[in-house]
Amino acid sequence: MLYSSLKLNPDIFSPEVELASMRTGFGEGIVNAGTADKNVVALCADLTESLQLDKFKKKFPERFIEMGVAEQNLVTVASGMAASGKIPFIGSYAVFSPGRNWEQIRTTVCYNDVPVKIVGSHAGVTVGPDGGSHQALEDIALMRVLPRMTVIVPCDAIEARKATEAAAKTVSPTYIRLARDKTALITTDETPFEIGKAQIVWKSGSTPGKKQSRSLKLATSHQSLVTKSDLGIIATGTSLYRALLVAKRLTDEGKSVQVVNLSTIKPLDERAIIKLAQESGALVTVEDHEIAGGMGSAVAECLVKHFPVPIEFIGINDRFGQSGTPEQLIANCHIDEQDIYSAAHRVMLRK
Repeated sequence: MLYSSLKLNPDIFSPEVELASMRTGFGEGIVNAGTADKNVVALCADLTESLQLDKFKKKFPERFIEMGVAEQNLVTVASGMAASGKIPFIGSYAVFSPGRNWEQIRTTVCYNDVPVKIVGSHAGVTVGPDGGSHQALEDIALMRVLPRMTVIVPCDAIEARKATEAAAKTVSPTYIRLARDKTALITTDETPFEIGKAQIVWKSGSTPGKKQSRSLKLATSHQSLVTKSDLGIIATGTSLYRALLVAKRLTDEGKSVQVVNLSTIKPLDERAIIKLAQESGALVTVEDHEIAGGMGSAVAECLVKHFPVPIEFIGINDRFGQSGTPEQLIANCHIDEQDIYSAAHRVMLRK
């Protein structure tokens, strides 16, 4: 069942669940951040309306700069403003920022350790008809490898707003990844959000403590040998909604499942991930991003050191996207509900 303490949307599983664009949440969030702090400024690379920065531009015209199609200059100007005490948010499509200006982000933002907030929109295959050239599937990997960089992937429009407001209060370089399409609202205004904290959003009835398989015991002999659920699912971004649908289906079949919303990829909430692995003994990670270097890789890097368990990775497997509707591409790239469901059964057999 949905974790009640988080005050999630009670209509998540309704066919009429409310949809909203993460870009709308970001647009509202940066206006709120700008209202709270006069040092918040915004710069955009010729995509002002697409990224919903027009609201900020209208309210704070003296704090908005249109840079044109010049993503590398976008970063370096923002870096200079940050060094002078401003809190710049820079916006573009993720395939261009960080895709085109990664070196400038590395050298002028992270190396100098200035609080530039990079907002990459239209990430993942849900960009749809824009095609493979505009579907950023590598951006989490590009950004989480950078020293000092915080990486946030909101699950819906409300969390995108909260992530924007929270990022404005930090002193670290930050990347916020947004999807293009309208997506289901999973959270509510009352749902807590904190950078660096994972959240259990679904937890079905725990099974009585049961012994792990001999292979898992050998791999983790220094840890607890009792599991409390059949499966743990870790999802990020828009993939969380599909993970929840699968968790409900598995629960209806009598399985005990926990689902974690990992909205911050870096810094990683290792404590929450290790606890989930200990309690479930098997994990599925779900993301709209390349498997290599993505969220699942970060989870695996953590667990291989602290608590190895069988893992199945749902993500893009070493390929580019293509044109199509979001639904077609999610199915074509094998990251849809049936793929998550099948992976769940495979990994439970490996416990």
